[in-house]
Amino acid sequence: MQLTTFEGQTAAELGRAAAPQADFSLYKTIRRNGAVVPFEPVKISIAMTKAFLAVMGNQGATSASIRDKVAQLTEQVVNALMRRKPEGGAIHIEDIQDQVELSLMRFGEHDVARAYVLYREQRSQERAAAAKR
Repeated sequence: MQLTTFEGQTAAELGRAAAPQADFSLYKTIRRNGAVVPFEPVKISIAMTKAFLAVMGNQGATSASIRDKVAQLTEQVVNALMRRKPEGGAIHIEDIQDQVELSLMRFGEHDVARAYVLYREQRSQERAAAAKR
């Protein structure tokens, strides 16, 4: 599902604009299925943008302050993850998502953090139900 936001931009487009630009080639992400893929901070920005939009609605996308917050928060998350593994390495998706929650809470975005946590729980239940089929 793509949320259309301000001036026809999607949450993904807004998130990409907020993602830090650097060389993350030393870092990988371990997906839930065990696959190891390149680490992409843009995905963190997209997820946080969607969480803000879920709480604030599409008018939140018109706010430069929201885009600035997402950029700041993404940078905080990425920096925290890089400090744990300064030499590079693989980071599990759950650890990335935990760090997103922590950063949202520390930044005072409790409603957004709650929406993010609830979405994670909903997706977890959907995955569990799909696995039972």
